[in-house]
Amino acid sequence: MKFLDQVKIYIKAGDGGNGSPSFRREKFIEFGGPDGGDGGKGGSIILKSERNLNTLIDYRYQQHHKAERGGDGAGKNRTGRGGDNLILKVPIGTQVFEEDNKTLIYDFKNEKEEFVAANGGKGGLGNTRFKSSTNRAPRKFTKGTVGEEYVIWLQLKTIADIGIIGLPNAGKSSLLASITSATPKIANYKFTTLNPNLGVAVYDNKEITLADIPGLIEGAHTGIGLGIKFLKHIERCKTLIHLIDITEENIENLYKQVRNELGKY
Repeated sequence: MKFLDQVKIYIKAGDGGNGSPSFRREKFIEFGGPDGGDGGKGGSIILKSERNLNTLIDYRYQQHHKAERGGDGAGKNRTGRGGDNLILKVPIGTQVFEEDNKTLIYDFKNEKEEFVAANGGKGGLGNTRFKSSTNRAPRKFTKGTVGEEYVIWLQLKTIADIGIIGLPNAGKSSLLASITSATPKIANYKFTTLNPNLGVAVYDNKEITLADIPGLIEGAHTGIGLGIKFLKHIERCKTLIHLIDITEENIENLYKQVRNELGKY
């Protein structure tokens, strides 16, 4: 599965339906009066967090999302049908930013959280609404309002119970593969892992999520190697396992090197 942790999307809520300027027309009733119904409300765009997602790859290929428009009103005082809401599913740990990618709007921390990202337009009024004692046959009606539209950024910070950190080629992916059923790529060279891998282990009848973070090298906090891009995934892990390769000569230095990078970040 491809891992993608940042994506820019365009969202547009549905416009409201127009009101109807209809008049009652029946046999033997000469002046039937107004009977135009109101327009329906446009659909909203709702973001919802799901536990079984761990990447934003679905939004790489479809970046424009539009909700349904409200139906127009009709004669016999029939109100237009409301547009369906469009629900976009995101992983837990997703943050929603404005177009500048700096202003945080919402942060998904729990499962099944919902956030209305764009509200649908209101339906217009039919001519029945404008009938008064002085105006018995109004031709006036209003159009539906336009639904909100935005460009937003989604950023994913992996939420795992345990994060496995260490230098490249220390054996983080091997540990993940041996204690969970995850199948990360394992090879004898540095930076085999280019994206965080997630695995689930069962302990005491509880599910524990483990994240294998790509290796950190000296200067990662300044963006060297895979740098800051993956340090942010460590931020939200409840516990960290620091893995050190004991075949190396100066183990204390290796330990301090990773601690130093985390401290500076």
